[in-house]
Amino acid sequence: MTKLNFTNALTGIFGKMITRKNPDDALAGAKKGGLEKTLGVWDLIILGVGAIIGSGIFAIVGIAAAGSADGTSPGAGPALAVSMVIAAIACVFSALCYSEFATMIPVAGGAYTYTFATLGEFAAWIVGWILMLEYAVGFIAVACAWTNHFMQFIKGFSNILPAWLCNPPLWLINDYRSAVHYCGTHGLDYHTAIPTFAGIPFSINLPAIIMIAITTAILVKGTKDSAKMAGLMVVIKLGVIALFVLAGMFYIKPENWAPFAPNGFEGIFMGAFIIFFAYIGFDALATAAEECKNPQKDLPIGILGSLVVTTVVYVLVALVLTGMLPTSGTAIPEGLFKAPMAYAMGVVHHNGIAGLISVGSLAGLTSVLLVMHMAATRVLFAMSRDNFLPHIFLKIHPKFNTPHILTMTVGIVGILGTLILDLNVATSLCNFGTFTSFIIVCVAVLILRKTEPDRERPFKVPFCPWFPLMGIVCCGGLMIFSMIIAKGDSARLSTELFAVWVIMGALIYASYGYPKNRKAEVTAECKEIAEKDEITAGI
Repeated sequence: MTKLNFTNALTGIFGKMITRKNPDDALAGAKKGGLEKTLGVWDLIILGVGAIIGSGIFAIVGIAAAGSADGTSPGAGPALAVSMVIAAIACVFSALCYSEFATMIPVAGGAYTYTFATLGEFAAWIVGWILMLEYAVGFIAVACAWTNHFMQFIKGFSNILPAWLCNPPLWLINDYRSAVHYCGTHGLDYHTAIPTFAGIPFSINLPAIIMIAITTAILVKGTKDSAKMAGLMVVIKLGVIALFVLAGMFYIKPENWAPFAPNGFEGIFMGAFIIFFAYIGFDALATAAEECKNPQKDLPIGILGSLVVTTVVYVLVALVLTGMLPTSGTAIPEGLFKAPMAYAMGVVHHNGIAGLISVGSLAGLTSVLLVMHMAATRVLFAMSRDNFLPHIFLKIHPKFNTPHILTMTVGIVGILGTLILDLNVATSLCNFGTFTSFIIVCVAVLILRKTEPDRERPFKVPFCPWFPLMGIVCCGGLMIFSMIIAKGDSARLSTELFAVWVIMGALIYASYGYPKNRKAEVTAECKEIAEKDEITAGI
């Protein structure tokens, strides 16, 4: 009897964990406490391009081409253009799946909401938890890249600005790991270069912290204002990218394209994995579906349109950059890893263009910060609405009509993250989260096509089930390949942190999310019974 009761209890718990949320309930919940609908199709394309064209072009492209600075992962070399096409193809299949869901269930939450409608409560929580990793850690990675470009920009004014501003102490512009690595590569003793406070090493990325505080304030004020600011920055960065391509093409040396793929297929696929970080902007658009004026029409255009535009830009920059600078061999300049485009123009003595590119880089990275910060808050907003997080996060600002508490919380987490994560670790962690969420969305499309074939779909993935299956194979293959090929402390740390993050998420669900949802179910049942009793008494 005891064994039977235990079995029944386990069956009941498992049944609750796989309970799916009806898409109609998600739509109804959005109407009750929804966000203001302010985004049109051009706003979406601007936000998408603003998110995608940023860290990949201005920072990560150098690492993808030449490999990591510590030599733990191979670079694609001039074949980086091929890596970008591979990454884009992997994105297209997932983008089509996102478009189908975003038009069918246009509410905040993106992949989290779609998973809840197909795989159930526990899977939805894990996906939401992974999305938090993707956006929050990606947010941190971009903030770190922002510091690198800011310092490159400031050094151009070394004859005008004070020396302490152009060359600040190492511990004010780096996280601890990056500061120690810098000391090791430049023959410095990190015990003396990095101060201690109460016996603890003190190293902070101050420019990144200040920038996160600024983007937090902008997003608290309103999504529409954020879109306007992102639009201005998109124009600036596209202008400087065009300037780089048009000016840089005259300095291409064909011998720099040989060998075309110095590390073979390993380098090409590892380059695709690394540069994939720069393509996550289109899925951030899905998290803002609830704020779209016409999501059924505008979201597919915004998602696919921004992906096509950015892929063309990426390939052009990759061809020019690898033609201007050697990206294979042992003499890889350090500037290629931090600010590759500006550095390349400095090498050919176009310091004026290099300065403009630095300004465009800062604008591009700032727009990415805005979009990723917004995406993280919208996922958390949806999870709070489903009782996975405290309801205080659902509070909307009375004047600005934004989830201000959540926005400030994500900003604080980002500031703390800049203290412990460097660019390489943060990028890999973000990629793991991105690939996982893309795979689950592709799976979710296949499941919902079977469970609810008659549900209205304003946009359908063509050639289903083949396209979703291709998305699963491409994303899963790149993720597994990177785990096999990448070596060193950074690669191992990012893999271990991803596993720890997933386990931690499962424990939080068991201790908080599951009990909170069961309590909410009891409250809803009591309310329903009370309403029935009132109706009966009235009769």
